[in-house]
Amino acid sequence: MSRNKQSPWTPSAEHTALLPEISGRSFNGWNESEARRPRQIFWLRKSEGHPFGRLLDAVKLRFSSVQAYTDVYAHADRGPGKLPDSSPNRRHASADSWTRQVKDFALSRLGARPPGYPGAGSEAELVGISAIRPEWVYEGFERCLPNLIIVGNVMDHARLSRVPSSADDPEGQLEVCDQYNRGARVVNWLAHWIRAQGYAATPHAGPWVGSLNLLPAAIACGFGELGKHGSLINRQYGSSFRLAAVETDLPLIPDAPDAFGADDFCAGCQVCANECPPDAILREKLMVRGTVKWAVDFDRCIPYFNETYGCGICIAVCPWSTPGRAPKLAERFARRAREKQAASAPEVAA
Repeated sequence: MSRNKQSPWTPSAEHTALLPEISGRSFNGWNESEARRPRQIFWLRKSEGHPFGRLLDAVKLRFSSVQAYTDVYAHADRGPGKLPDSSPNRRHASADSWTRQVKDFALSRLGARPPGYPGAGSEAELVGISAIRPEWVYEGFERCLPNLIIVGNVMDHARLSRVPSSADDPEGQLEVCDQYNRGARVVNWLAHWIRAQGYAATPHAGPWVGSLNLLPAAIACGFGELGKHGSLINRQYGSSFRLAAVETDLPLIPDAPDAFGADDFCAGCQVCANECPPDAILREKLMVRGTVKWAVDFDRCIPYFNETYGCGICIAVCPWSTPGRAPKLAERFARRAREKQAASAPEVAA
């Protein structure tokens, strides 16, 4: 049954009053034909003076009013909170060797996960490398380090499917929190290890936003394609995972992007758009800061996000997120893409 019983959902007067004069659409660059760097818009560590700071303060207050959320965000293990300075005794190895070591370290970090979770026992399921591009750096920040290590932490779909969360039933959003914490542990310990090798390393762990937009970086390093719901779609795990990263000057070899037909699938699928209570998911692509892409209406999404402790419906209902379904969809749509390309290729004269 669709959760979108009232389309669109109407925000409360309390949250409407928190919206600034500037719209999230304008702030994010909707209908802007010129390329520019993105702006931090939510989950800032310091909200004072930001146009959407009052909305962020409201959601933080809402989360902190529920003990379960306070426990998982304020008291959970997120790895070393204070990192050591980089060792003055720098170790030297080839970029190929460092890349293997980084991936082995990230994927071999062990943590306590209940049996039945994807990759039970490990702290990360995905790891990729990309060179940092200037257009990923948020306005107001400067790029300092050249490479980015992206980590993906897969969510338990059954638990995630209990969104939207409430104070009485927080399990869906607690799963999101748990995966952010897993990602934080991986990247904080990875940054610790990299510094011990004599290199610089800066971790980026959600939900808090850092200086970099991690989503296009994750696409560049092969995690998948951008979905209609504004999140990534991975060929193995669908949209059911969270991101963390380490910025570093360690010599590394970047991974290649992975396109397998998810974009074509989204063009014809309306599941997330139909299920979105505030009707925030666009059914067609839009020009955003010089690029035509899928986009989500921040002004409609965030009030509902705030009132439901983080929502997450679009990720939970995405057909790609159903356990075991993504590899089959990827195989089918990748084959269609190859057949379409072959059919359109010009014939070569004998």
